[in-house]
Order: sequence, then C-alpha cells, then structure tokens
Amino acid sequence: MANLISTGTGARIFTRRQTGLLAFAVFLGGCTMQEGKKVSQEVAPLYSAASPEFRQSVGSLLGGSFVAGNNITTLVNGREIFPAMLGAIRAARRSIDFETYIFWDGEIAKQFAEALAERARAGVKVNVILDAQGTSKMGLENLELLRGAGAEVVKYHSIVWLDPRRFNNRSHRKLLIIDGKTGFVGGVGIADEWLGNGESPAHWRDNHYKVTGPVVAQLQAVFMDNWLKTRGEVLHGQDYFPALMATGPYMAQAFKSSPRQGDMDIHLMYLLAIASAQHSLLLENAYFLPDDLMRKELVAAARRGAKVEIVVPGEHIDEKLVRAASRKHWPELLKAGIRIYEYQPAMVHVKLMIVDGAFVSVGSGNFDLRSIRLNDEANMNVLSPGFASQQARLFELDKKHSREITLDETGQLGFTHPLQEAASVVAPQL
Repeated sequence: MANLISTGTGARIFTRRQTGLLAFAVFLGGCTMQEGKKVSQEVAPLYSAASPEFRQSVGSLLGGSFVAGNNITTLVNGREIFPAMLGAIRAARRSIDFETYIFWDGEIAKQFAEALAERARAGVKVNVILDAQGTSKMGLENLELLRGAGAEVVKYHSIVWLDPRRFNNRSHRKLLIIDGKTGFVGGVGIADEWLGNGESPAHWRDNHYKVTGPVVAQLQAVFMDNWLKTRGEVLHGQDYFPALMATGPYMAQAFKSSPRQGDMDIHLMYLLAIASAQHSLLLENAYFLPDDLMRKELVAAARRGAKVEIVVPGEHIDEKLVRAASRKHWPELLKAGIRIYEYQPAMVHVKLMIVDGAFVSVGSGNFDLRSIRLNDEANMNVLSPGFASQQARLFELDKKHSREITLDETGQLGFTHPLQEAASVVAPQL
C-alpha cells in the first residue's frame, strides 16, 4: 500500500500535515492511469465458482488458462514465510527473480540482501525489481551490497518523476522465482513488521504461498512483464523457463494487473468471482475499499443467499484514512446481511478470497481502488475444494480473533465523522 496518506494512531482531528496530504491526494486523483477493459455494469450470476463454466470464463478472460499438477504450500506469518523464502534463495543454482514493493532496512532486509548477494557472487543470475517508493527506506548499504555482488537491480518508477501518473503507478507485486521451478507469491513485504507470528501490533498477520509445478512458468512471465518495462531485456531459456513437471494436485492460474497498460484484470477477477458466489464468499483483506460496482455485487451475492463474511483490520492499521473511508459504506453491506469483522491482535495484511468452497484467489491485490486503478499487482487463483478448505480454516481462526461490527457502530445512523467524509473524497488514492 502506498504510504501517501496516514494519520496518527487514534487521531480524531486533521493535523496540518494530514490536510496537506489530503489536498495532494485530491490532485493525484486527476492523474490516474488510462483505464482499459473497464467493467461498468454488474456481472450476471450465471453459475457457481465451483462449476466448469467459471473455470472456462476466468481462464479465458484473464489471459492465462488454469494448469493442473501444482503443489502449493501455505506459509503463515513471518516465522514460516521468511525461512522458506531465504532457504529457497540460498539453494538457487541458476536464477533468482525477485520483485517487491516493500523492502525496508532492518533485520530481515539485511538477511535477504546478504542471501541474494551471496548467490550473485556464486554466479547465479539475480534480477531484482524494487518499487522506488516502497523501497525508499531500504538503506543504501543493502542496495550497494546487492549491486556490488553483481545482482541486476532496477527501481520501478522513480519518486521524482514530474508526471504524476507515472509517480502514482507503483509495482505492488510480491514475487520470488527460483531457477524457474519454485515460486513464491502473496502479500508479505521485506520488513521487520512481518517478523514473528502476527500476535501483536508490532508483528503483522499475513499469508504467503510456495508453489511448484507448471503454474510457476506463469508467475515467471508476470515477473518478466515489469523486467521488460524497466530493462527492455528478454530473459528466457532453461535458466528461466525450464520444463515443469506435475508436482501436486492443484489446478492454478497466475495473472497480472497493470493499469498503466490499460489492464485492470484484478477488478475483472473480483467481479467475476463475486458474481459466481452462490453459497459462500469469504473475504479477508488489508485495505477494503471496494468501488460502487463491487459493493453492488457483494450486496447482490448476499441477497441471493450466499453467506458473505469479511475480515479487515481494526485499530491496528497502518492507513487510518483507509479504515475511515471503508466504514462509511459498511451500513449498506450490513443491511444486506453481510457480516464484517475487525481483526484485533495486529495489523492483518492478508489478501484472501474464497468462493463457494472451491475457488481461491491470493496474492498482492488489495480490495481497493488503488490496486484496481493504480498499482501493478500479481495474484494466483486456485480451483480446489481441498485448498479452499485449508484457507477457510485460516479465515475462521482470524475471525475468532476479530470483533464483529454491528450496524450502530458504523456512525452512519447518526453523526458521520468528518474523517470519513474527507477520506471518501480521496478514496482512489488510499
């Protein structure tokens, strides 16, 4: 999430800095990407997400078919995520392709920089895409370590560009591909905030996924998208696209969203999935700011009998205005029978959608306008009742540590907090 706007914890009034940032965000609001493949009408609910028709439609419309034979390991919180990623990096023999939005100086950043540098010195081809804004706190020492070891490091979209459209287009993708055979995708950033087990405000709650099998080639292709944008270099051959055999039972699809190229596939996927929710829709997301059309689809799903439940951050959120803007629309959802829960122990940074106990989408995409209209994102979709059941268990655990929101808590039946009204004006930038 771009850190353009924030407020102090527990803030009740606008500070001078907040007012200035709000004005800046309004200015940027007129500088969004050119919109292509934009959905402007509700998607008809023709079938369940568990049906062959859904698989055919999503596979065709998102530009990459579902492929069978994948193994997917769910990694929960930093204590599982970081050791798995670092172990894979240290075992690399041919290539490492790494793209991230967040890389902040600290304990875990140093470990990643050292592991990547060691492999580069050993002759492994190390290619790194760092978003210029998200990695502004990376630390010069880490950057010099990587480049000095021979890693190819590029910064995505300088933060000093005079064109606000380019400035506002960030790479929010989180991808790691080792030897073209093992991939990692999810929501975790390289920062000490993700250390631990998501048990306290200082340690965020998140999921990440280790993948082997044919879908890794699709993840690699998504990385190559921004490598071509930034370097204009084609990376191919056995080092990057080896033959991939079946390694597990899961059918999966990787896809990208890149508004600067007129590609808003994350929006299309969300709308298709919600419209195909016949029985259940479980949504957990760090930044829940759906547009008008997504809210209509959520309401329609609940009214046709689907159980719709949403877990979002509570007081522990790094973007206070996002929470304020989101809550403005909750009465509409609650009145339709949708249940909303705020996670209590820590900042929840999970991006998870489970539909009809069969379809799951995970990755970097938030459920907000920034992910749809501004950011480059990467998600992986999985069609498997077994995988969906695994993710639903994690959802239920997080729900147990959450507080359910009731209609009279949203502030919409009486006084509306000015922060909600102001935040809703700049919602596309949050």
